[in-house]
Amino acid sequence: MHISRQSRDKSLLELFSMANRSKVSRAAVALLIGLLVAIPTGVKSIGVCYGMNGNNLPQPSAVVNLYKSKNINAMRLYDPNQAALQALKGSNIQLILDVPNTRLQSLASSPSAANNWVQQNVKAYSSGVSFKYIAVGNEVIPGAEAQYVLPAMRNIYSALSSAGLQNQIKVSTAVATSVLGKSFPPSQGAFSSAAMTYLSPIVQFLASNGAPLLVNVYPYFSYVNNPNQINIEYALFTSPGTVVTDGQYKYQNLFDAIVDAIYAALEKVGGSNVAIVVSESGWPSAGGTAATINNAKTYNQNLINHVGQGTPRRSGKAIEAYIFEMFNENLKSSGIEQNFGLFYPNMQPVYPINFT
Repeated sequence: MHISRQSRDKSLLELFSMANRSKVSRAAVALLIGLLVAIPTGVKSIGVCYGMNGNNLPQPSAVVNLYKSKNINAMRLYDPNQAALQALKGSNIQLILDVPNTRLQSLASSPSAANNWVQQNVKAYSSGVSFKYIAVGNEVIPGAEAQYVLPAMRNIYSALSSAGLQNQIKVSTAVATSVLGKSFPPSQGAFSSAAMTYLSPIVQFLASNGAPLLVNVYPYFSYVNNPNQINIEYALFTSPGTVVTDGQYKYQNLFDAIVDAIYAALEKVGGSNVAIVVSESGWPSAGGTAATINNAKTYNQNLINHVGQGTPRRSGKAIEAYIFEMFNENLKSSGIEQNFGLFYPNMQPVYPINFT
């Protein structure tokens, strides 16, 4: 979430311009279906993103203890902060570690730089830290630095192989949903031509290495950019029944529709076997439209409760998802950006939430 969130989901506006046109004819039947659909069919995997863009945040050792005390079993870390990596040793918390966007060009152009990065930030901690994914860049496709993503991914993968870690750590990149050029109905999801240039070969890389695509998914932005067409209940997982019917697939929430649009886009470029990991998703508790504590609690708790079911297009296949984010960070731009945290910097909860 390092680009303007307000611009990230413009391509999704059409996705749900028809969201409220599909009406439920029999409320009782819809409610029954909703209850049946709500039965979890897979093991959920929920993590929380740990950003550090604040000058009043607790020490990483205290943060790791907070993760453990709340039964949060996975973390995304946006750069290889050495104190955080040290604190994670022996915690069994699964980790997405980002290669910061500022390092992409150097790691793309130099295998030795990539090797040094892996040795210093991964290999040195691998005996005690549960690395799961390396996210090579965050939301840089399409854009000026997109050309560096795949070469950097290849060099990081080679460095992991040299360290004997290629089978336990997968290499990917994180994209915003703005990579979609077409997104409604979800089955027609397709990458934009600008994104396709970079994503098509990246998807082949992911497929050949059994790695997922990391996607930052924000129904919040789709809703606030198009409130006349998207019902807030559809965005908050609280619709009582089907809102969008797409062939055999029925959608009761916007999150599933967005994820399935990405799945459809992957299938169109030979990525049918590439899984999606939702590397960010959240709702702000203050600072903007519909940004309330109650809405944030509703969205994030429902996300936790929902991911075990999968999506209509991947029914029963539990979604791995990471809530954005652990803390309110005071050095971000004012407004909603400072208010995505589950916790205040003093480690008190912004609202109660249950991870078990």
